[in-house]
Amino acid sequence: MKAAKDKLVDTILESVESHRRDISDFTEALIAIPSENPPGKSYQSCIRMIEYKLHDLGLDCKVFDIPRPGSTNKGLSDSGTEAHPRYYLLSFYGPGKKTLYFHGHYDVVPAAGEYQFHPYIENGRLYGRGSSDMKSGITAMIYAIKAVAESGTGLDGRIGLLVVPDEETGGVLGSRYLFNEGILGEDGIGMFTAEPTSGVIWNANRGVISMNVIVKGRSAHVGLHYQGVNAFEKMLVVANALSEVKAEVGLRKTGFRIEPEEARNSILMIGGHCEGGMGFNSVPAECSFTVDRRINPEEDLETEKQRLMALFEKLRRNGIEMDVEIIQEGSSAGIQEDNPITQTLAESVEAITGILPSLAMCPGVLETRFYAQKGIPALGYGPGLLSVSHSPDEYVKLEDIFNCTAAYALAAVRLLGFRKSG
Repeated sequence: MKAAKDKLVDTILESVESHRRDISDFTEALIAIPSENPPGKSYQSCIRMIEYKLHDLGLDCKVFDIPRPGSTNKGLSDSGTEAHPRYYLLSFYGPGKKTLYFHGHYDVVPAAGEYQFHPYIENGRLYGRGSSDMKSGITAMIYAIKAVAESGTGLDGRIGLLVVPDEETGGVLGSRYLFNEGILGEDGIGMFTAEPTSGVIWNANRGVISMNVIVKGRSAHVGLHYQGVNAFEKMLVVANALSEVKAEVGLRKTGFRIEPEEARNSILMIGGHCEGGMGFNSVPAECSFTVDRRINPEEDLETEKQRLMALFEKLRRNGIEMDVEIIQEGSSAGIQEDNPITQTLAESVEAITGILPSLAMCPGVLETRFYAQKGIPALGYGPGLLSVSHSPDEYVKLEDIFNCTAAYALAAVRLLGFRKSG
């Protein structure tokens, strides 16, 4: 790790240096827990390990249950009848109400094989499912709080650590639930989430509306095709109408930074998943395909959603029977480059690494959107690499975990202000 000459920087670096082995070991331990989503297994083991680590480091925290949809129970017991109950963890360090949130998720996408839950280190890289996205980030946030505690400074606010499930499937039983319940972001002045940003800071993300369009017809033998209604042919009409929208949408460009140039365009993708028909000699009674609309921060989620819904309704009036299921939806978010939260994080990363990170829009969806809806500036920055996340050879560089830990700690102290303890 490299840093400019600064007493606070040196103090934080000394703390992180003293915990290097613990940081590595704890990240390995988290990776070894197969908290795959779907379906959401091993969640309890994972959240309890995080809880025990916080207590071991002298940090207070509490684990809460998340009720299933439709449940009248405000929480699920550990011995509940649900196959895969959900949990979240909340911890605070420091006095006062104004809060800088460290936000992470402990679920991982399904592994390519059981071997991914047997982490190993090679050439300074830690391999395993979730190493990049984002169990190394959770470790960095925890030990950043420890570094602040060991720095001998007191905060004029508090750091809030929120660890949630189900980010990989849209957060319905994670951050979205906490947002709807008014739990997420209370008294927040800013938020960092430890997504694998490959060394840049994500100060914006796209919104999303994902749909499954099911076009209906009537089956018949090919020899009696005139007795049927060909759902595939009807589907082509729908797809062509969407293609016209796609052409217009694709001309819009975001003002936020993102590379390459083509990535600035707004997105409407048709047919990510398609299925239908029973056989080559039958008129298909049903055909379905997905529509994935990714919305730039300058666009309005509800406006774009209603435009698609109005198109589908027009097609229905023209005689096409169809159902439209919304798979996921989420708003875009973005904060300006000159925002104090953005500048402080960027300058803190530079103080630790010697390199000023660039800013960019995340090409996908981030849980920063839930904080943005509450007016809280939120950024993505983590030790992982987007290029290897979710891959069979997922890894994270150990040095990047240590650097990220120190950068979080330094940014927290600089943002919340500090005074000498005692």
